Amino acid sequence: MAPDHLVFLRRAIRHPDQLATPFVTGDRLARQLAGIIPEACAGTVVELGAGTGALSGPIRDRLAPGARHLAVEIDDDLVAHLRAHKPWLEVVQDDALDYDAVLARAGIDKVDAVVSSLPWALFDQPQRRDLLAVIGNRLVAGGVFATITTWMAMPHRVRELREALDGAFDEVVETTTVWRNPPPARLFVCRRPY
Repeated sequence: MAPDHLVFLRRAIRHPDQLATPFVTGDRLARQLAGIIPEACAGTVVELGAGTGALSGPIRDRLAPGARHLAVEIDDDLVAHLRAHKPWLEVVQDDALDYDAVLARAGIDKVDAVVSSLPWALFDQPQRRDLLAVIGNRLVAGGVFATITTWMAMPHRVRELREALDGAFDEVVETTTVWRNPPPARLFVCRRPY
C-alpha cells in the first residue's frame, strides 16, 4: 500500500467522524475532477479537504506557472503529510466551514475553481447551505465548483446535497460514476452561482 493510502487509512480509523471514506481518491477520478480546471489556468484554485493530496498533483498539472493552488485541510497529521510530501503546495490548516475567513487570511478575493472531497454527509443542512453560498460568492465570473460524492453515501444524504447544490448554482451537472474508484464515485460540477 502506498504511503498516502496508509496515512489516510490510519487517519480514517482514528477519526471516522471526519471522513466520508477510508480510501484515497483514485487517479482516474482525481484526473476527472482536475479536468474542470481550464488548462494552463493562471488564476487561483482552492482544494477543500486536501487529505493526502490525491487531487493536488492532477490539479497542479492543469495550472500555468504563477497560478495559485491553496489546499485546505483540518487534520494535523494530514497537513504534516502534505507539507512533507508536497512542498510545492500552499497548505492551510483550517476548517473548510470557515472558507470566507480562510480566503481572507490568505489574501484571496476571488477563485477560479474550487474542488472538494469534503464529507458533505457529515454537515448539517445549514452548514452545507452556508458553505455553498460562500463558495459561490467567491467564484470569478465563469468560475466552477466541483465535489465528489461516493456510492457509500446514504441516498437521502446525496439527495440533500443535490438539493443544496441546486439551491446555490444555476447549473449542476452530475457526471457518470467512476466505478474503478475505491469506492465508486461521481462528481457534481457546478457553475453560475445565484
